[in-house]
Amino acid sequence: MLKEILKDHEIILASGSPRRQKFFKDLDIPFTITLNPVEEIFPDHLKAEEITDFLAELKAEAFQDSLKQNQILITSDTIVYLDNLAMGKPKDFEDACTMLRKLSGKSHDVISSVTFTTSDLQKTLNHTTKVYFKNISEEEIQYYVKNFEPYDKAGGYAIQEWIGLIGIEKIEGSYNNVVGLPTHLVYFTLKDLLQN
Repeated sequence: MLKEILKDHEIILASGSPRRQKFFKDLDIPFTITLNPVEEIFPDHLKAEEITDFLAELKAEAFQDSLKQNQILITSDTIVYLDNLAMGKPKDFEDACTMLRKLSGKSHDVISSVTFTTSDLQKTLNHTTKVYFKNISEEEIQYYVKNFEPYDKAGGYAIQEWIGLIGIEKIEGSYNNVVGLPTHLVYFTLKDLLQN
């Protein structure tokens, strides 16, 4: 359905995430991938969705001067937020295990922001999903990290993998957001941008 609306536009997805790329394919949105990596550092005073809004917009900055009239750039950022602290991607085995120990037996927020940038406007939206982890044992944590190596995942886990199957009791909000993209926001925002 979006394909027809987008026929005169080029969608540029600035993400190396295979999960985000698959979502775009599943939504039947034609897109090209252009990567322009930035150092994902944010000011200390930012909290929760302020962090992901800032980082999604930061990722767009590198492209802004080069966008053509018919191009729509989409940048995104996701964090795991626990006890007022943002968890990024783990550095190594021990860091991933430490993150999972902190998440065990608690609820946390998965916050994603998506920024839509054209040559003349920018719009950022965010979505928060609350995720509830049961108590997971040290053995389970180490098994997961060793076998699944979740080093490119915020918070050191992927909900669609083994740890999600055994460890997550419930979620409140978008499941796809926890996988890596609030797809409903992307769909309806693109629709609104092009029909208004």
